[in-house]
Amino acid sequence: MKTSQKQWTVFLLALTSFAASALAVTPTLKIGDPAPKLQNGQYVQGDPVKEFEPGKAYIVEFWATWCGPCKASIPHLNDIYTKYKDKGLVVIGQDCWERDDKLVAPFIKTMGDTMTYRIALDDKSAGKPGKMAETWMEAAGQNGIPTAFLIDQKGLVAWIGHPMLLEEKQDIIDQVLAGKYDVAKAAADYAKELVAQAEQEKKAAPLESKLKDVSKAMQEKKWDEALEDLAAAEKLVPENQRSDMAVNLDMNRFTILIRKKDYPAAYKLALKISDAHKDNAMVENLLAWQIITDKTIEKPDLDVAKTLADRANEAAKGKDGGIMDTQARVLFMKGQKEEAIAVETKAVAIADADMKQSLQSSLDSYKKGVLPDAE
Repeated sequence: MKTSQKQWTVFLLALTSFAASALAVTPTLKIGDPAPKLQNGQYVQGDPVKEFEPGKAYIVEFWATWCGPCKASIPHLNDIYTKYKDKGLVVIGQDCWERDDKLVAPFIKTMGDTMTYRIALDDKSAGKPGKMAETWMEAAGQNGIPTAFLIDQKGLVAWIGHPMLLEEKQDIIDQVLAGKYDVAKAAADYAKELVAQAEQEKKAAPLESKLKDVSKAMQEKKWDEALEDLAAAEKLVPENQRSDMAVNLDMNRFTILIRKKDYPAAYKLALKISDAHKDNAMVENLLAWQIITDKTIEKPDLDVAKTLADRANEAAKGKDGGIMDTQARVLFMKGQKEEAIAVETKAVAIADADMKQSLQSSLDSYKKGVLPDAE
């Protein structure tokens, strides 16, 4: 959990840039096109599918073990599979952009009966990223997972999108299985969406450019310049995106102020962000974690960090072991060893298997009177 918290900090900076514009290449694979051939690697679960059979419909869903949103969507996709598997729908979970293929089989085991459909690795015989990643994801201009492709009974791409949306739009699956889905109309609608997206990306180009200036200034440690560029970027955000991007911009502004060592301004901003997002456990926890683990901070304000960590725990209703781990670290740093041990003990008790060992290690450190390393 501690590692993922640091990853989220990096992700927030990347998301700010990505939200402005992906500037994707025009896709060559679109709704209405014949589905590319299957070029899977080894099937880790279920019988291999060598080609699309007429009369059957398919969902090919791209995912990876390291992808949090993928893990969240898997049970929902499994529900769809369970509902339609006897009605002519085949579901293939296509592992994609995997860092280590050896992690896939153990991951499936941990998912148990929430991931019972076919699972295939990608064919990386020609090198990364893999044949399926290239001929499906890259060809369709899709640069994020999870992404699902619905293939109709004639082997045409009927739909492309986030797999959880299919749960809301099961009428599309019903129509495809009944042979009544209007793929031509779906293709025309998709073409219009691509035109609109291209226009939006064109408008977003100045914002994307300015955000790159922010990143460059940060890399060069020109903190005042980074703040100025960030303020300029904020003015370029479209009105309808400002509320969504505000927290990402502010989180980056907080990091810049920390690097600049303007601690009064940084902590004032942290509390402002916290006040605006009291129900957002992730935001509260990220701020607290950065304050207590960022080794560049010469004056960590533990009172502010405790406020943020407590708010995070309240927003999570005391059910997130990773957040309680943050609380415990703050308490230990404030000299409240016994309180830290008590909180970390609760964190270990409610943690999932992936997190439990790490939290237990932290608990052991607290009992020895040693602050554990922040992974």
